[in-house]
Amino acid sequence: MLAVQPLVSVTPWIGAAHAQGLPDLGDESQSLLSPAQERKLGESVVRQIRASGAYLDDPEVNDYLNDLGQRLVAAVNDGKSDFEFFAVADPGINAFALPGGFVGVNSGLILLAQTESELASVLAHEITHVTQHHLTRSAAGQQRTMLLSLAALLVAIVAARAGGSSGGQIASAAMAGAQALSMQTQLNYTRENEYEADRIGFARLDAAGLEPGAMATFFERLQRATRFADSSAPSYLRTHPITHERIAEAQARAQGRPYRQVIDSLDFHMVRALLRSYAGTDREAVQFFDNALAERKYNNVVAVRYGLVASLLRAKDYNRAKAELATLERIAPPHPMIEAMAGHVLMDAGDLDAAIRRFEAALARYPNKMQLVYDYPDALLNANRTVDAVAFLEAQMVRFPDNGPLHRIAAKAYATLGKQMLQHRHQGEYYAWAGDLRGAVTQLELASKATDGDFFQSSVVETRLRTLRRELAEQEAAAAKSGSG
Repeated sequence: MLAVQPLVSVTPWIGAAHAQGLPDLGDESQSLLSPAQERKLGESVVRQIRASGAYLDDPEVNDYLNDLGQRLVAAVNDGKSDFEFFAVADPGINAFALPGGFVGVNSGLILLAQTESELASVLAHEITHVTQHHLTRSAAGQQRTMLLSLAALLVAIVAARAGGSSGGQIASAAMAGAQALSMQTQLNYTRENEYEADRIGFARLDAAGLEPGAMATFFERLQRATRFADSSAPSYLRTHPITHERIAEAQARAQGRPYRQVIDSLDFHMVRALLRSYAGTDREAVQFFDNALAERKYNNVVAVRYGLVASLLRAKDYNRAKAELATLERIAPPHPMIEAMAGHVLMDAGDLDAAIRRFEAALARYPNKMQLVYDYPDALLNANRTVDAVAFLEAQMVRFPDNGPLHRIAAKAYATLGKQMLQHRHQGEYYAWAGDLRGAVTQLELASKATDGDFFQSSVVETRLRTLRRELAEQEAAAAKSGSG
C-alpha cells in the first residue's frame, strides 16, 4: 500500500469551512456541529471516497452491511437511526465512522471475520463512536483541532485524486488515502473513547441477539493476524489500539452473560464468498472454490457453490456457470442473492428473455433488493425494450431519489430514446453521487441547453445546476486555499 504524504498545512481550509456554514469554534461547552452539519460533512467525505475509487460499488455487499448494521442500530433506542453502511474495496483490515452516521468497512475485515457476530462487534463499536458523539467530544477539548482534522481528511482525499495518469497507481493511492485518512486517525481518538465504544458496543451486540463473546474473539484474531504479519500493523489496529486490558475487559463482559449459540446467516457466508470471488485472477478464483469443494474445506456448502458461480461468471465460462447454478439451486433455499446471480448468468450468456423473466419473478418476491433493481432495467435495455426500462426506472427513482447507479442506468436509457435533457440531467446526478462535481455541472449545463424538455423539467435542471455550481465553487475554494498554505 502506498504511503500518503503528510499535509504541510490545512489551516487555509478553515475559511472555506466557515463559508459552507460550519461554526466558528468557541469554548468547550459549545456545540461544534449540528446534526445537519455533521450529516452534510459525512456525505461530502463519502462522495470523495466514491470519487477516489475506494468505494466498493457492490449492492449485494452493501445491502448486507446495512441489514446487519440496522439490526444493531434498532437494538438500542438511543435517538440516532440515520446510519449508512458501505464497503471499501481494500484487502487491508480496517473500519471507520464518519460524521453523520456513515460507517465504512474494508473488504479485508469482512473476510477476516470468521462469524457474523465478529463482524457485528466491529459495526457495533463504530456505531457507538457516532451515537456517543466522539467526533465532536474529541474536538471539544482541543478547540480548533476538530475542523483542522476534518480539513486534513477532505484535502488529503482530494490531493490523492491529483496524482499521475496511471489508473492502477491512482486507485492504489486513493485506497491508501481512504485508509490512512480515516476519521479515527485524524481525530486521534482517546483511550476513553475506545473503552466507551467497546462497552456500549458490547451492550448493543448483546441486545441484538448476537454472540457476546465475539468482540473479545475478534480482538484476539486481530492480534494474531498482526503477530504473524510481515508488514506493519493493520490500519484498524493503528486507529483502534488493542491492548491486553481491552481484551480482558471484553472477555469479562462476555463471561457475565449466558452463553448464546448464534447461527451465522446464509447472507454472511455468501457475501464473504462473493468478496473472495473477486480476489486474484478469474481463473485463480475458480480454482479456489473448486479446491474448497474437492477438499470439503468450507463452512457452508451453499456459499462456496455460490462463490464458484460468481467466479465462473467473472471468467465468462457461461456453460459451466449454468451447470453449477443448477447444482446450487438444488441444494439452496430461496434467496434473493441466488435469484440475482441466476438472472446475471442468463443475461451475460445472452439469454435475455429468460433473464428478464427471472428478474421479474424475483422482484415480485424481493422488491427492495438493489441488485435486482439495477439488473432488471439493464436486461430490458439489452433486449431493446427501452420504454419498459424507463417506466421501471422512473418508478424506482421515486422510491430511491438519491441512488446514483439508478441515475446512471436512466441516463443510458434516455440516451437511447434521444431525450437529451433527461439524459444529461441523470448523468449529472450520477456524477454528483460519485463525487465528480465538475462533471456533474458540465452535464447539467448540457441539460439546460437541451430543447426537448418541458417547463417542469427545465426548472428542475436549473435549480439543481445552481446548487451544484455552489458546491463546486466551495470545493475549489477549499482546495485553492489549502494549496496556497
